[in-house]
Amino acid sequence: MTRPTGRPDDERTDRPVAPEEEGFLPEDEHLVREAERIAVAVGRMFPGLCEVVLHDLRRPDNAIRTIENNLSGRQVGDSATELGLRRIADPEYPSVIQNYSNRFPDGRPAKSTSIGIKNAEGRYVAALCLNLDVSTLSPLALTLANLVATDAAHQDETLETLRDRTGRELRSAIDSFAAERSSTPRGLSRDQKRELVRRLHSEGFFETRSSAQLIADQLGVSRATVYNYTKQPP
Repeated sequence: MTRPTGRPDDERTDRPVAPEEEGFLPEDEHLVREAERIAVAVGRMFPGLCEVVLHDLRRPDNAIRTIENNLSGRQVGDSATELGLRRIADPEYPSVIQNYSNRFPDGRPAKSTSIGIKNAEGRYVAALCLNLDVSTLSPLALTLANLVATDAAHQDETLETLRDRTGRELRSAIDSFAAERSSTPRGLSRDQKRELVRRLHSEGFFETRSSAQLIADQLGVSRATVYNYTKQPP
């Protein structure tokens, strides 16, 4: 019976055990087949972007059992990588090596994750490897960084507020300031009213013409007093 190649279908888990698989524990083969399903599903979720390879570590000389989104040029039946050989030699080798720097044969940078799969006896029988092609993402990351960058000259300065400073929001800000001081807006001391007005001014509440009069009415002072408060130091 020939070994299946290419993309496995979901129904392929029902195929009979090939002669070359004789001698392996059925439980191990079940694990590898389930991992094969996962490899195919993950690969088809990220077409052209992430290579997903399932290594059958029971056969180091022809370990690659499934490869989705082939970005490395390898083929089903190719040998195990260095990580696979280390896991075969040492069952205590880390089961997950995540987000390590890698490179495809043509030089493209990659970010890789390798997940070892152990059987009930604690021996590695397979490894699921994901190789993300970051060469396509780097230009996008640079574009986004440039897009959200701001002028360093005004980095710590608020030049404008893009909120609608409605009367309701202004009253709420005044009431909250007074409540924090266990008072009403009209009951605030002169220094507290000055502090409040200067805060409202810095937060952009004076952008509309009616704001000064509304603040004056809330605090029980004149409109001129409100403007004086914005000019006088606390």
